[in-house]
Amino acid sequence: MSNVVRENTGLLTDTLTVKVSKDEYLNTYQKKLKEFSKSANIPGFRKGMVPVGMVQKMYGGSIFHDEVIKTAEKKLFQFLQEERPDIFAQPLPSEKQIPVLDHKNPADYEFSFEIGLKPAFNLPDFSSQKLTLHKVAVTEEMVNEELNRMQIKGGTMTEPEVVDQDENVLNVVFTESDADGNIIEGGIKKENSVLLKYFSAPLQKKLKGKKVGENIVFQLEKSFDADKLGMMMQDLGLDQNDADASKKYFSLELVKIGLVEKRELNADFFQEVYPGKSFADEAEFRDALKKDIEKYWEAQSRNQLHDQIYHMLLDDVNMEFPEAFLKRWLMTGTEKPKTAEEAEREFPVFKNQLKWTLISDKIIVDNKLEVEQEELRNHMKAEVMNYFGQMSLGDNMDWLDSYLDRMMKDEKQVESTYRRLVTEKLFNFVESKIKTTDKTVSIEELNAMQHHHH
Repeated sequence: MSNVVRENTGLLTDTLTVKVSKDEYLNTYQKKLKEFSKSANIPGFRKGMVPVGMVQKMYGGSIFHDEVIKTAEKKLFQFLQEERPDIFAQPLPSEKQIPVLDHKNPADYEFSFEIGLKPAFNLPDFSSQKLTLHKVAVTEEMVNEELNRMQIKGGTMTEPEVVDQDENVLNVVFTESDADGNIIEGGIKKENSVLLKYFSAPLQKKLKGKKVGENIVFQLEKSFDADKLGMMMQDLGLDQNDADASKKYFSLELVKIGLVEKRELNADFFQEVYPGKSFADEAEFRDALKKDIEKYWEAQSRNQLHDQIYHMLLDDVNMEFPEAFLKRWLMTGTEKPKTAEEAEREFPVFKNQLKWTLISDKIIVDNKLEVEQEELRNHMKAEVMNYFGQMSLGDNMDWLDSYLDRMMKDEKQVESTYRRLVTEKLFNFVESKIKTTDKTVSIEELNAMQHHHH
């Protein structure tokens, strides 16, 4: 198409010059003027009887401008459809001088547009990659902790007469005082709720046997271990790094003593945790719980491996970008225009996202990774069922099909579910090609590794 000229003007940046000759738009322009004269409402003229000259004088400039621009854009998009250059976003009007359009002197015009080209790049050889699968060994202690948490969550709150065990929840009023318990005027006063075991061992001993309404005096730094002291000081509105503040004394008044009476480990409890399953004894229940905890940590391990794959791909693939074009596009091509400074600041993150999109799209296309309609629907169904959790939904499930039909018509919902599933396939595909070495780590170590980028 000779009247669109393409030339390379920078790294991965081409300029398209669209030539519009007078005879390509003039007829349409004159036709539009006539049409407008038939429908225009201009005072002093009957509708449909407005002279074309009058319309040209009043509205000619804007109609002329629209027609010339429309002709240029049509030629530009026809060129892009036929040539199919692999480009980012949409063409941007060039920063060159835009021609002045004069409807009194129709002429030939030239418009310039910039396009940013996607880079060519190679993917690493997956089979030569060596990554580590960090695994957490689930211990009896972890099962005990989870069981304890569940028993407390399902337990009932009681109010014992006296403070008598570590798990007591104490509702207290802290009032700033001197070492003898004399209240300091204008000092700190705060109601709080603290587990007895959060206090230091000597203070726990002092509090045991106390009843509601009784008082004791304590000094902050001597009453909490280091990890709890900072939390306590913050709670009282003090700077946790202020050594002098940690020397303050407080009078503690017991307002209420609470204790969660744990749920008993019996068949009812097992049924609530695993509806529809029956267990011969506690050991069998603990076994099921252990398997669930293992399943959870296996999923976390694979998430962390996928995180390594994400970084391996980003770090090992070299890619050039039409940076000047993309920064201009960030400033003008998005819904909310940005300043040059904002575009500059946001560019590194934006570039990383683009890089990941190009890499993931290439893996998906090259390896024909697809998500079928049936998979989408089944995934959405599982999510809906998961949302309702353990609730009984009755026998008639007809509503579910019509609900899923509606979800499948929601383009945004389908698009985001598709993207999630195809990305999962991508990671599983790469994982199947690389070599992994297992390594046992603690929960803390695994948590510290999680970046959650993808």
